[in-house]
Amino acid sequence: MTRPVKQVHLAALFPVNQMTAWRDARAGSQVDFASYSHLARTAERGRFDAFLLADFPRLVEHRGRISDIGVAGQLDQITVLSALASVTDRIGLAATVNTTFNEPFDVARKLATLDHLSGGRCGWNVVTTPDPWTGENFRRGGYLPYPDRYLRAAEFVDVARTLWGGWGPRGAARFRHEGPHFRIGGRFTVPTSPQVHPLTIQAGDSEQGREFAAATAEMIYSRHLGAAGRAFHADIKRRVARHGRDPGHVKIMPGVSFVLGGCDEEARANAVLAQRRAVSPQLAIWYLERVWGRDLSAYDPEGPLPGIDPDPDAAAPGWPGLADAAVRSRRAEKWRALATERKLSIRELVMKLTAGRPFIGTPARVAEQMNDYVQSDGADGFVLVPRYAPGGLDEFVDRVVPELQDRGVLRTEYSSRTLRGHFGLPAPAGHRSGGVLSAIRGAERPPARGGVTVGVPRIAAGAASGGPSAVSPPALAQSALAQPAGRQA
Repeated sequence: MTRPVKQVHLAALFPVNQMTAWRDARAGSQVDFASYSHLARTAERGRFDAFLLADFPRLVEHRGRISDIGVAGQLDQITVLSALASVTDRIGLAATVNTTFNEPFDVARKLATLDHLSGGRCGWNVVTTPDPWTGENFRRGGYLPYPDRYLRAAEFVDVARTLWGGWGPRGAARFRHEGPHFRIGGRFTVPTSPQVHPLTIQAGDSEQGREFAAATAEMIYSRHLGAAGRAFHADIKRRVARHGRDPGHVKIMPGVSFVLGGCDEEARANAVLAQRRAVSPQLAIWYLERVWGRDLSAYDPEGPLPGIDPDPDAAAPGWPGLADAAVRSRRAEKWRALATERKLSIRELVMKLTAGRPFIGTPARVAEQMNDYVQSDGADGFVLVPRYAPGGLDEFVDRVVPELQDRGVLRTEYSSRTLRGHFGLPAPAGHRSGGVLSAIRGAERPPARGGVTVGVPRIAAGAASGGPSAVSPPALAQSALAQPAGRQA
């Protein structure tokens, strides 16, 4: 039997906290609504499923000061997305909302309101935050121990779904919830929204994160491609089935970028130029200072790495994994060995470390690579992370989208008005209070991941053929939906 051709799902992520996106000469302002509206409307013109915003509850800091490498400020997402609902018609509008420091009633009310204002286009990327550095901005302070943060998140989703489903023919029914993290009761204030439950998105990659995603998510933002991406795809789908859910109702979408050219050779040259533009001399020094914990401004970015060791007493707030002095020392030693072996300057090393492997090639070649990867069950689609905003997605929509449409794998017109409809998902069939938390607690330990690693995977085709060879957000962009400064996952 001939296997049905899968449709390629696409979403766009606004690059609000990428360290390089706002240094591009073509970039606008990250606090100008025109930057958001242009990118969202471009994605809608390309018939994308969704437009996503990442959340950063604390700005990037370095050596005790706000870093001028990052952006100078960030807007409230729900407000921005509500405004975007008035200038877009069909594209989904998804917010990243933290479950560690927020409260279910307030979040449920805001998301249900956005779902009403957008006509059923709201999505919720559910994240947690494990570090006290971010927690300083919130009343409860501190942070939850690692084993507890997904349990709180699961209970949070349970409560929100209970609230969303609590409006009947006679108005709002009374609710009462008593659990480990929340004890609340009353009546929800927002009538049932068009989707009932906004589309749930998740991006965690730990064992708990995968299990939580399998129990709750309808879209999963992944940072895996290649063989590791296929293993991740299969692992998640198995977990989804084990939770009694339809694996086809969960879409796995890795974050990727792209570089185009008139031929593959030109595209590769453009990729090198883009990476050099992305890693400025200032950024190269800053990147090393996070690990060394020292002022390295006296060092030449085009020269060799520092001969001194990292400061064992330096703090690295907001940078996951860098607080431990032994970890930073080992990383510095590894980088120094790589730089010596390859004869790399500081800037060249950082370019290599942050390059990733975007889809590189002609528009036809990029479309072919993306489609082949989806048809081989490496993913169900992609989250496009442009290298700058607002115009960073224009070339993809103008040149690659028609190629995907010609192959019959991307819609030419929207057939639904809701975000759930874009993904071919049915309306929620009711919610059992406490069901998500019970599913997380009662899940059996899944089998080994079969080689899936958290590091940067490879893909067989390789960059030389014009395809991606590793997870490929723009330079220095960690998985922005899962691990921003003040890490969230």
